[in-house]
Amino acid sequence: MKDQIMKLKLTLLGLVATATLASAQIYTTNISTTVGTIADYSPVGLTETFAATGLAGAITNIQVNLNITGGFNGDLYAYLAGPQGQLAVLLNRPGVTGSNPYGSGDAGFDITLSETGTVNIHDYAANPGSYTLSGGQVVGGGTLFLADGRNIDPLTAGGTLFGTSTANNLSLFNGTLGDGMWTLFIADLAPGGGPATLNSATLTIMTAPEPQTWGMLAGGLALLALFRRRSN
Repeated sequence: MKDQIMKLKLTLLGLVATATLASAQIYTTNISTTVGTIADYSPVGLTETFAATGLAGAITNIQVNLNITGGFNGDLYAYLAGPQGQLAVLLNRPGVTGSNPYGSGDAGFDITLSETGTVNIHDYAANPGSYTLSGGQVVGGGTLFLADGRNIDPLTAGGTLFGTSTANNLSLFNGTLGDGMWTLFIADLAPGGGPATLNSATLTIMTAPEPQTWGMLAGGLALLALFRRRSN
């Protein structure tokens, strides 16, 4: 009986290791592989699409890194659309409020957006400790920012835009599957400020382990408890 318990313990250790590795599955892809110009005041913008494959388990977190130089940050609008039709608004004219219809006047971003962020990117200018400026570009460094999340026409009056719910954020993807086509769209939707340049965009998808892995572990723990009762 003791040998059986020891073998079961070793098996359970293997299952724990497998489950832990599965929970740490991370899929990273460059959405944008070429430098692209974001034309000033143009609804055409830039559209990048790609297929994600081989993702096991449901999404638990998504991060998007954007590296943009030039232009006028308060003019920018961007979203990420997922395989099941979810749409997360990444940028919606950062800095626009009822008292500031033009938004933030910095020139570009090097930031990472995540649902675990501490500052909504729309409000970054009101949180100067969350970033630095390099040649006019907002550099987040180690800061994670929340996606804007305001699913409203970017040309809406500033007070209404700012007061809109931020619910269309990256958490919309949690619990869904990542395999399929993803789309990033970014555009400059207000006049003035000149064109911007999208240097790179990177998507990182984190997934949970497949349910059967944890099911096997739970079954093994129950069996171990049964053996221990019988051996006493």
